[in-house]
Amino acid sequence: MQINGSKVLVTGANRGLGKAFAQELLARGATAVYAGARRLESIDIPGVIPLQLDITDAASIEAAAAEVGELDILINNAGISTEAPLLGPSVDNIRREFETNFWGTLNVTRAFAPRLAGGAILNVISALSWYAFAPSSNGYAASKAAEWSLTNGVRLELADQKTQVTALALAIADTDMMAGVDIPKLPPREVVVQALDGLEAGRLEVVADKPTANVKASLSADPADFYADIPAALFS
Repeated sequence: MQINGSKVLVTGANRGLGKAFAQELLARGATAVYAGARRLESIDIPGVIPLQLDITDAASIEAAAAEVGELDILINNAGISTEAPLLGPSVDNIRREFETNFWGTLNVTRAFAPRLAGGAILNVISALSWYAFAPSSNGYAASKAAEWSLTNGVRLELADQKTQVTALALAIADTDMMAGVDIPKLPPREVVVQALDGLEAGRLEVVADKPTANVKASLSADPADFYADIPAALFS
């Protein structure tokens, strides 16, 4: 998939990875980069086209699709983490995570898929698509596991129209979502460069860091070994 000369939409483009995606797409010669966010005033990226887009709202998605029109690349980056455990006092925040990370991604994809024949979709998933780490991330992990499965299913359903569907999986980037975690983190641009290099090379999955590579490799092994010492399993 060639980025130079392409028309691209990035969801959640006002900060973190989304902002880095928009900036790198412009640097690679994309002719139009739509930067989607719930609040237009939160978008401060020179050269992009600000787009009001709440991926949890059907009317907002429909309006955005009408404004954008034809599209070459869709980057489903928007996501939330509420630190909701699965067995806590309420499931409200788990529902919010699924509404954004799964249903929001699916509904944006459904809106734009007919326009992406010969184009590409990139979904930002997570190392937590493949394991659970702590109660405070279990709702998020479940939603990202669903998004990984969504990505694989959409890839099959769009194969006939030759739409490339790529997953970006990562564990630790220096974004607002990871601000309270005191461990080494990849700069957002480093993650984005890997993702867009993979997209242009036609790769179906980009694993951005070593912890993610380690957890994916563990899936074929006995989970008792992995969960016996998760920090060692991730960082060894």
